[in-house]
Amino acid sequence: MIKCIASDMDGTLLNSVQQISEENKQAILKAQAEGIEFVVATGRSYQEASYVLSQAGLTCPVICVNGAEIRSKEGEVLSSTPISKPLARAVAAKLSEHDVYYEVYTDKGAYTLDPDKAVSILVDIVISANPEMDPEEIRHAAGARIRDGLIHQTDDYELLFADENYQIYKVLAFCFDHSKLKAAGEDLHDLSDLDITSSGHENLEITNKQAQKGLALEAFAKAKGIDMAETMAIGDNLNDVSMFERAGRSVAMGNASYEIKALCDVITDTNDEHGVAQAILEVL
Repeated sequence: MIKCIASDMDGTLLNSVQQISEENKQAILKAQAEGIEFVVATGRSYQEASYVLSQAGLTCPVICVNGAEIRSKEGEVLSSTPISKPLARAVAAKLSEHDVYYEVYTDKGAYTLDPDKAVSILVDIVISANPEMDPEEIRHAAGARIRDGLIHQTDDYELLFADENYQIYKVLAFCFDHSKLKAAGEDLHDLSDLDITSSGHENLEITNKQAQKGLALEAFAKAKGIDMAETMAIGDNLNDVSMFERAGRSVAMGNASYEIKALCDVITDTNDEHGVAQAILEVL
């Protein structure tokens, strides 16, 4: 019997316009009403994840920044696994060497040196995956990152690295030149104590080696007295693999790659066809 359901956000729980459909919402509420723990497991910061959940009228625990932080449904920090400051500096230096744009995720939200680029990259990613959608609608939705304070501007990342009041959770690198991104990734593998994964062809997600969705889900379930055999994980990309490897039931989205689908027990509908709702209702 499934007692805990963990769902990725982008490409999974969220549709192409970065929203939680009514069908997904109702399935989650039904699961919660039946006493099942529903937890979001995302690469997003807590601020970005909770923003989307609140828009949908949902509350739940959140495994955020790929497992670097776990929060209760009330927003209390239950655990955190940051990158050391010297290691964060080394990551930033290597990405800069390869001319790769990156954002820094902290315990106080995500930061960028270039807010316009932070929006335009997200727009390009969504449009490339959904060419039939209205670019202006996508740009307006992506602009919420800046309008609603979901990503902050800093003049220098060193201000974050040098401030002991900030914990560095993740460095998120974007580049549409795959050869550049590959070279940067290979260079980063020379640094120990890092986990390097991806939530799309155009990015690298760099966290502490112990900050993985699967490890965080394992810790969350254990704290709730739930065996991993009683968990279900739903996702669509490489940063979900650590959950798939540990969950009792692994579910790939219909929009996931063949590589991801091959790893999972079940394949559900796409994120625009409310695949999360289908996966939840199947186990209720």
